[in-house]
Amino acid sequence: MKRNLITFAAIAAFAAAMGFAQTTDPAEPQARAAVKPRATLRHRMVQALDLTDAQKQQAKTIFQQARQNAQPLRQELKQNRQSLAAAAKANDTAQIRQLATQQGNVMGQLAAARTQAMAKFYATLTPEQRAKADRIQQRTQQRLAQRKNG
Repeated sequence: MKRNLITFAAIAAFAAAMGFAQTTDPAEPQARAAVKPRATLRHRMVQALDLTDAQKQQAKTIFQQARQNAQPLRQELKQNRQSLAAAAKANDTAQIRQLATQQGNVMGQLAAARTQAMAKFYATLTPEQRAKADRIQQRTQQRLAQRKNG
């Protein structure tokens, strides 16, 4: 049971880190590398869905607010990763388990916040845009499955 929890926490931590990894200084090469693909994806989605100016503004507001609300959680994740690294160096297995559990919990909160923002955005779409967004999501999932399998 504990092993499954730790495994889940580690996987969740990795997934959240991939989804929410951002540095504060966009001049850093890592920040530019992390931001550009997301910006490109957002731009493509806006073009594919043919959003109105009002929808674009709503989306911008929704995602900016979600990002601001998630900032304390991202900071907590950063501190937790540092604590995990220190616990690993000290070979403190009890502390590692505790921190990994905390990490998984915070990552779950971040995933929920991101999903809530996506739900708000999805609600602003017309039925045609929703159908198009669903098709885009299906194609993306198929591509990911193909990469995973082969």
